[in-house]
Amino acid sequence: MTSDDTTGAAPAARPRFGANYTPSEGWFHHWLDFDIDAVRRDLDGVAALGLDHVRVFPIWPYFQPNRTLIRPRAVEQLVALADAAAERGLDVNVDGLQGHLSSFDFLPAWTQTWHRRNIFTDPDVVAGQTAYLRTLAAALADRPNFIGMTIGNEINQFAAGPHPDPDRITREQAATWLRTVLAACEEGAPGKLHLHAEYDAAWYQDDQPFTPAQAARIGAVTAVHSWVFNGTAQRHGQNGVATGQHAAYMIELSKAWALEPHRPVWLQEVGAPAPLIPPAAAADFTEATVNAALDCADVWGVTWWCSHDVSRSLADFPELEYSLGLLTNDGRVKPAGEALGRLAKEWRDRPAPPVRTTAVVVDIGADFGGRAVCAPGGAVFEAFARLAGDGVRSAFVLAERAEDAAHLAARGIREVVRPSDVLG
Repeated sequence: MTSDDTTGAAPAARPRFGANYTPSEGWFHHWLDFDIDAVRRDLDGVAALGLDHVRVFPIWPYFQPNRTLIRPRAVEQLVALADAAAERGLDVNVDGLQGHLSSFDFLPAWTQTWHRRNIFTDPDVVAGQTAYLRTLAAALADRPNFIGMTIGNEINQFAAGPHPDPDRITREQAATWLRTVLAACEEGAPGKLHLHAEYDAAWYQDDQPFTPAQAARIGAVTAVHSWVFNGTAQRHGQNGVATGQHAAYMIELSKAWALEPHRPVWLQEVGAPAPLIPPAAAADFTEATVNAALDCADVWGVTWWCSHDVSRSLADFPELEYSLGLLTNDGRVKPAGEALGRLAKEWRDRPAPPVRTTAVVVDIGADFGGRAVCAPGGAVFEAFARLAGDGVRSAFVLAERAEDAAHLAARGIREVVRPSDVLG
């Protein structure tokens, strides 16, 4: 499930609802002092919201501290977490290469300083990564609640600026790396839902080597990570149409590059970041975001960031990271958690959304060098926002497909407009 033009999955009969699991005790450092009872309490809280899955995050250097040492005890603890989730009716997706979480980088010592090697191209590093991912996938392959592997959390942030010390690669090298590591996941757990996930630089940043085409064509589903602190909320405000529609925008934008008209899209990360979304507005933002996202066709599911707030006893996080949970650090349900739980129930019986018949043309160039037009403030982004404000449910089509009658018909598109037509 790693080649272009391969979906590997049918859209869910109804959208899945889940949470990115942030342990309430010790954050992701809980792997160092693993307490299955604490995990069970956390998962009880997630299940009580009415959610059906969690995305979990092994920390790469904790699990593979040496290139040839994948700690058996750590793998056993991951399986124990998955089994605890199953007992509560929760499926599990596992991110492998962490990588990067909440502003902190976690890379093994065998890739850094005296052992500095490019994590995407060095043959020994890639061999270590594939062994690690294959091992995790194989350990979970027989668990019925195992959804599959995500390669890592926003691994593309290591490949370009603004990272202070990037491992620079070409677009071709990024594609080769993605296919290699996804193949390792498939070898470990054949037939599961294996995917990769980038932060929005893949869609918005001109020099990012991970591209929209890779996101929409490699792996079992397309993953979208939607964060309105990227300039959207700053530009449009907490109540702006573009702010509430940002996740929907990214879902529809991804479809422009998909080769299969009904390739599933997973809104794998989305949250309500303070102070741009004040705590009093988090529930309304959650409702607006989810309803807009599920007004898009072929959405596999929504996975909120995150399950629990980060404890104030932990230092040096960006301020917004402490308050993103659906539950407080001591397990109380927050308004956003109540909203997401209600939405999970409401969407069980809703019909599929109607086809979007109007498409905005996206022209970023064959070398992906014009992606800034898709970012907040860019012509493509602002055209979508203008149309949404006027009540138009728009899709997107690549410039090279804008006159392809067969492609437009397959997607139900009847009207094609350019950003300049919308913005004047």
